[in-house]
Amino acid sequence: MSSSRVAHVERVVAVLRRWSDALRLPSDEARRWLRAGWLHDALRDAPEAEMRRWAPDIEGPVELRHGPAAAARAELEGETDADLLSAVRWHSVGWEGWGRTGRALYCADFLEPGRSFDRVERGALAIAFPDDPDGVLRQVVTRRLNHAIAQGWTLPPESVAFRAAVCG
Repeated sequence: MSSSRVAHVERVVAVLRRWSDALRLPSDEARRWLRAGWLHDALRDAPEAEMRRWAPDIEGPVELRHGPAAAARAELEGETDADLLSAVRWHSVGWEGWGRTGRALYCADFLEPGRSFDRVERGALAIAFPDDPDGVLRQVVTRRLNHAIAQGWTLPPESVAFRAAVCG
């Protein structure tokens, strides 16, 4: 990973750590959140051919392959936690079958403080997460998908189903 990618991952993990502490999660769940944070962008900087090798069935832009590729590689290397693997696999697009780990990673990836846009608003959402994880998730889903639509991007079916499940 590039140094900027490592810094992003460290910020995501720091956000997840703060939230898991504030929520007083059981230690096994807190560790799952942190492992998901460390793994989510493990192959984000990999060459396209490597991402295609690890995630050959993913349609759309190569950028959408890094989560499924990282999950496939983690599974090959012995990771068996289905909740963690689904969080890593779908962290860029969302997935309606997620438990708390996937939902937290999706939010932390968007709300980590190193991103340059809407810093004040995103910071407020990050602070609010432990008190209102579902409300913050709805706002993150809405912001992420509205941005994608405004850019003219086609939403993956997983994103559409996730929005319907979260936002109604």
